[in-house]
Amino acid sequence: MSMTTAKPIVRSAPDMRKQKALLKGAFYVGGTLLVLIWLIPVVIAVFTAGKSMAELMSSPFMWTPPRQWTLENFRSAWTNAGMARYMMNSFIITIPSVLGTLAISSLGAYALAFYQFKLNRAILIVFVSGMLIPFQMLMIPVFRFSDAMGLMNTYRGVTLFHVAFQLGFCVYFLRNFMRTLPFSLIEATRMDGASEFTIYLRIIMPLAIPSIAALGVLQFTWIWNDLLWSIVLLNANRVMTITQGLANMQGQFITNYAIIAAGSILAALPPLVVFLFFQRFFISGLTVGAEKG
Repeated sequence: MSMTTAKPIVRSAPDMRKQKALLKGAFYVGGTLLVLIWLIPVVIAVFTAGKSMAELMSSPFMWTPPRQWTLENFRSAWTNAGMARYMMNSFIITIPSVLGTLAISSLGAYALAFYQFKLNRAILIVFVSGMLIPFQMLMIPVFRFSDAMGLMNTYRGVTLFHVAFQLGFCVYFLRNFMRTLPFSLIEATRMDGASEFTIYLRIIMPLAIPSIAALGVLQFTWIWNDLLWSIVLLNANRVMTITQGLANMQGQFITNYAIIAAGSILAALPPLVVFLFFQRFFISGLTVGAEKG
């Protein structure tokens, strides 16, 4: 009695190319659908901001485009609702916070990446542990400390706390990137007599530009959109941020959805512009440094 052995099924090259093409097509179709679903609220906000109040109240369908586009809602949000002042306050707080965070965290990451000392790992764990503490638990201590130190309703107060609370993630992120750089660069420069600050400034920082740019985009977005620390540390109208301004608009213009939508679009423009400007660094900066811990 003869026994037949099963032969493995070998797919031909055309079949494999067809399968890859189907998978690629399904990936792009699925990605396009996800993007369209994500854009639905944005499109509705744009349509709402472009309608007059009479048209908005006459039609129950907010997702339909305006019959006649108007910019009056943007002008009202910018002037009457005070978005111009709120946006300027956010810039005054966000830009120094991002620059300070990147400067201090890059120095800390350089030390943790290239210096060998006993507490190296322990200090890194402290930075990582700080990322795990919910900010809501620190609201009362931060408020009392700021009130005692005279930091309430000041730009420097909220800026200092933004820098402090963002350092953990930034140091961890940049340290992982710097660990991927060849240590021979540091040794060769040290043998040539360069100081540590020269190595940091002339060797490490130019190589870290993609990673720092990606981190800067993330930090700008997070700090710009922050509402928690703004509510805790800022209660005077002259120093309120744009997120507080939007919250106030929901009370002042509670029935005028068009002005609220226009204010939301104005608030979203600066992070969008920053992302588009640094987008060529963003993906490469996020992925580099993931190979070594």
